[in-house]
Amino acid sequence: MSEVRVRFPPSPTGYLHIGGARTAIYNWLFAKKHGGKLILRIEDTDAERSTQASIDGIIEGLTWLGIDWDEGPYFQTDFTADHQAAAQRLLAEGHAYKCFCPKEELDAKREAAMAAKSEVGYDGTCRQLTPAQVAEKEATGIPHVVRFKVPQKMGMVVFEDKVIGRVARAYTDIEDFVIVRSNGMALYLLCNVVDDIRDRISHVIRGQDHLTNTTRQILIYNALGAPVPEFAHMPLTLDLKKAKISKRSHGEIVAVQFYKQNGFLPWALLNFLVLLGWSPGDDREIFTKEELIEAFSLERINKSAAIFNYRKDDPKFITDPKAVSINAHYLRTLPVAEIAELVRPELEAANLWDAAYAGDKKEWYLKTIEMLRERFHTLKDFATIGRAFFADDFEIDPQALEKNVLKHPDLKTWLVLLADRLEAAGELTPEVSEEIAKGLAEELGIKPGIPINAARALITGQVKGPSMFELFGHFEKSKVLARLRRVEQVFANN
Repeated sequence: MSEVRVRFPPSPTGYLHIGGARTAIYNWLFAKKHGGKLILRIEDTDAERSTQASIDGIIEGLTWLGIDWDEGPYFQTDFTADHQAAAQRLLAEGHAYKCFCPKEELDAKREAAMAAKSEVGYDGTCRQLTPAQVAEKEATGIPHVVRFKVPQKMGMVVFEDKVIGRVARAYTDIEDFVIVRSNGMALYLLCNVVDDIRDRISHVIRGQDHLTNTTRQILIYNALGAPVPEFAHMPLTLDLKKAKISKRSHGEIVAVQFYKQNGFLPWALLNFLVLLGWSPGDDREIFTKEELIEAFSLERINKSAAIFNYRKDDPKFITDPKAVSINAHYLRTLPVAEIAELVRPELEAANLWDAAYAGDKKEWYLKTIEMLRERFHTLKDFATIGRAFFADDFEIDPQALEKNVLKHPDLKTWLVLLADRLEAAGELTPEVSEEIAKGLAEELGIKPGIPINAARALITGQVKGPSMFELFGHFEKSKVLARLRRVEQVFANN
């Protein structure tokens, strides 16, 4: 294989969404796998919709995901002269022509083609104009576009796609398509080819919605006498209703920034996105960077659409459950110091950070993260579900009442009695705490789980979590006693 050169060419008309991110990831992995280069090219020719904020967001999203590029970012508008020169060359060599047909006439032809169920909406009217007729129309100031001359002989565009296999499209099914607008600006079909030729792109890895573009662009490559790159068209990403995932239809849930803001780890999201349309050939779902690069190949990209399992009506998950599950895996398995550092901004944003967590309480902070991460799914959970570990103003999970954890009328007495027994003890080690709690339950003739589960709700605000006997010693003793004794207040409020 000659030098692998791939590109990610986003349009800066909005945030980086998961479909675009997945395209970038596949290109990045392919380049890494083959020791090639990834070029970042911002296709900013849509002046009305392109914004600096979108450009910044795309670069920020890629950087956060850990996708590094070797060249760029290049900006398509910087190469306008190249695009126009290519158009002039195609005109001069007879591969394109000027079209003066008015919009109303074109609309009528397009409607007629749709009614006839034909893919060809333009009949090539201006293709037949003589040089004298073209000059006459130009002299009168009639606006025109430039169209590519599709071969009229029998034949077809054929290429072997690295994902879906052989693709063939007859010339008769391709209309003479526009490559330059009436304002003189080249369109995507031409710009993209000219840029890929200049950047020496060897492989074009993009979505299957570009298949129609590809057959037309191959004609442009051939007309310009340039080598045609290899193509790999990825499956589209659909929601549960089989609708294409898009910024317009699905909103922030498909934005990479959404995952960053909601406590996802960048590699976890990347790991999830890779699996949306690709398989390693076995049952693995978790990869290190090195393992993923080694396993990745274009041939293992699925032919069928990928399903983004987004359920708006399920409050348990803010996105696809598999994405949440993969993120939780990394929360549990990465070095605790690394997770602790990532949690810090979440605590700072919620005004829960204590400078002592980086000083004399660092050991306590790291142990807290270690205890909590076993049940948490995102970094945000530490500042929300885990709030009681970092502040006294926390709410008790409604499940504690719904499951009758705090419903027994005698708990007001039992928990105060438990607080008294704990106060009389020395250091609240797990062993001492267990002996006291179970001993009290035996004296009262009740199951130990009744006071223990109620104590958990009062101390942590949750109905589940780390061992309660560990927690008695993890919190400051005065805090444990104060929270147990506020049982009267809890009963009064409920």
